[in-house]
Amino acid sequence: MEKSVQHEILIENRKKITASDIERVDGFSAKQITLSYKEGKIIILGENLKIINFSQATGAFCAVGEILSLKYAAKGNSLVKKLFK
Repeated sequence: MEKSVQHEILIENRKKITASDIERVDGFSAKQITLSYKEGKIIILGENLKIINFSQATGAFCAVGEILSLKYAAKGNSLVKKLFK
């Protein structure tokens, strides 16, 4: 039986974001941070974003800046892959 890990995200006053169960940072800039976790990707959009902490061993992630939005993108086949299956 596979061990269940609980994924959590906490945004404080739109200035600080912490997350658990993060596998890797796929990309980052002052305007966007892209993270991977078990079920897909997380895209954080904002201004003056800075990664404060990331531990691949524990999955802990923390960033600061002006957080404007957060979007989840599930793993799976893209629309193009489904069309040309």
